[in-house]
Amino acid sequence: MDINNSVALVTGANRGLGRAFVQRLLDRGARKVYATARRPATVDLPGVEVLPLDIADPASVRAAAEAAPDVALLINNAGISTGAGLVTGSLDRLRQELETNMFGHLEMIRQFAPALARNGGGAIVNVLSAMSWFGGKGANAYHLSKAAAWAMTNGVRLELAEQGTLVTAVHLGLADTDMAAAWPVAKIAPWDLADAALDGVEAGSAEILADQWSRDVKARLPLTPEEFNAAMDRALAALMAG
Repeated sequence: MDINNSVALVTGANRGLGRAFVQRLLDRGARKVYATARRPATVDLPGVEVLPLDIADPASVRAAAEAAPDVALLINNAGISTGAGLVTGSLDRLRQELETNMFGHLEMIRQFAPALARNGGGAIVNVLSAMSWFGGKGANAYHLSKAAAWAMTNGVRLELAEQGTLVTAVHLGLADTDMAAAWPVAKIAPWDLADAALDGVEAGSAEILADQWSRDVKARLPLTPEEFNAAMDRALAALMAG
């Protein structure tokens, strides 16, 4: 897929990775970019079409799909992290993460897939995480939601192959955004993440490991759970030590 002259929609476009995606799409010559956010007034980039969108609200998703029938590139970026645990944490917060990070992305795909088919197949980018593959205290709800989103992405890819839609999973460690502001470690710049993702779309890639952290985590998956957890403990300790 060629980004130049394409029509794209980005969720969570008012800040962080979403804002970087919008800017890079404009830089690469996208003909139209729908920039969506729960509070559309917070979208501050010129040259875009702003739409209100709460991906956890099916009615809001349907309205966005009706307002943007010409989309050929869907970038599912919006997400949340509540910090909930699985055993003693709030089930409401856990469900909130799943509703946003997995079911919200899936509802976007379900609503926009017909338009993508009409517009030549197009592409979907799901922004996932290296935490699709590992958990940790204070982040297990996020881990669960991203693991579910990874499985969903793999299934959707198979179901949409016949209509010619590329489905690309993007994994990263930490990006330099508000969500990761409390972590004093090396982070990928939002612009670099957006460039890696869009490069992957143009190359027809099904999966993008955007930084060394995500590449290292995925490489450990063949280990036993005990070996994997020990390796992750060492890697996290080294990361925090700088």
